[in-house]
Amino acid sequence: MASPDQAQAPAHPLYKLLDRSLLARLMERTGTGASLSIRGLASEVGVAHGTIGNLLTGEQEFVVEPTAHAICGVIGVDLLILFAPEGRATRHINRPRLAAQR
Repeated sequence: MASPDQAQAPAHPLYKLLDRSLLARLMERTGTGASLSIRGLASEVGVAHGTIGNLLTGEQEFVVEPTAHAICGVIGVDLLILFAPEGRATRHINRPRLAAQR
C-alpha cells in the first residue's frame, strides 16, 4: 500500500514562475514579434485561461513541467528564463537502502 506522500506526488515535477511581470512583458512581444492575450496563450498551451491569469496575478505560482515547457515554447524563451524546478524531480519510491544491505 502506498504511503500518503506517494499517493499525492505529482506525475511531473512542479515548476515555479520566477517573475510574473516578465511573463506579462514576454506575452506583449513573443519570439515571433506577436503579442499574446491570456486566452491566446492558454489556447496555444492547452490550459484553462484561468491558469495563465492566475500566474499573472500571483494567485498561482506553480505549474507542472509540461505546462512550463509549453508556455516557454509558445512565447519563445528557454524554460529557465521563466521557471525554476521545485522540489524533487521524481516520485519517492520505496527502495531498499544500499548501506543496510552491505
